[in-house]
Amino acid sequence: MVVIGIAMLQGARHAHMDAILSAATELSMDIEIVELRTKDDLENHSIDALMLPGGESTVMRLRGNDDTSRLLPALFNWMRENEARPVLATCAGAILLADPQDGGAPLIDADIDRNAFGRQADSFESALDCGFPGVFIRAPRFGEVRDTVECTLSGEVVGVRRGNRIALTFHPELSEDSRYHRMLLEACA
Repeated sequence: MVVIGIAMLQGARHAHMDAILSAATELSMDIEIVELRTKDDLENHSIDALMLPGGESTVMRLRGNDDTSRLLPALFNWMRENEARPVLATCAGAILLADPQDGGAPLIDADIDRNAFGRQADSFESALDCGFPGVFIRAPRFGEVRDTVECTLSGEVVGVRRGNRIALTFHPELSEDSRYHRMLLEACA
């Protein structure tokens, strides 16, 4: 059985759960989803992969670094302990990977700018160059990318990959395409 941890800090966590369950069905894979709210949740479960949803990165940092949670430092340590561990990070999750602000090295090698696609009213959906339907909500924008480009929008990088870590500036959980959630599960196999 594959165990997927979902950081329950903010964002469309339940939509990610549905997408992961759909991907598992498509792959005929037996999975368990663990909701991670505190470092104890991570320490009490042996997860195989991590889903780091979007939301608002400042709020996620405040909640994840709070003394009652300490989830973000635990997740960053978990990722740094083994570079091969699969991680899917979307929108604000991608910001946290590119700029963890914990004194450690970035978890993907790309510059990122918060809310660079505009305000909430500027949110949009567009077909991406990789054939994926991209949903952008107050999305960050990658600057210089030193890792592998995973996906683009009209030539602009919107997805970055470092081994089994994928960071996306869009929300794949809001589409009917479970490709990126399948990739997370396949990386565990």
